[in-house]
Amino acid sequence: MTEALMARAVSIVSPTILFQFGLSPQTRASLGRRGISFSSSSAGFRSIRAVQENGGPRRLVDIVRLVPELSRNYFRSPSRRALFGGISLLGGFYVAQTISLSFGALGVNDVIAAVLCVLLTEYVTRFYYSRPKVTFPLALLNNFKMGFTYGLFIDAFKLAS
Repeated sequence: MTEALMARAVSIVSPTILFQFGLSPQTRASLGRRGISFSSSSAGFRSIRAVQENGGPRRLVDIVRLVPELSRNYFRSPSRRALFGGISLLGGFYVAQTISLSFGALGVNDVIAAVLCVLLTEYVTRFYYSRPKVTFPLALLNNFKMGFTYGLFIDAFKLAS
């Protein structure tokens, strides 16, 4: 049933559109197990298949496995590293300002928030300086910590004035 409908749909299409895609008016469309395929009865025309047969990645796990290599290649440029380092620094500054504003304005649990902030910065510092080699994600984490600390200092100066 579907093969007949597809063949009728292909025969309705004008011949100029078929010739653009390398098909002839005698082209038959068939629905197989692997997708739609077009076959031509005259020689010299190409077959079009809607199925990838080149062995490319088809599954999600294959794409996920490619992400680390793609990100390593993306961050080889020094300008991109500097850009994302700055974004990380400003992100830490923003988070510090948000935490300081939300807990300071409410006046509730601000001591607990301050303890958590100090523990976070100390843990990141210990983690960063205990590693023998500094990787790019680790440098981004350290930049975030520096922005976070700077944001807390700026907020403390605002409160003191």
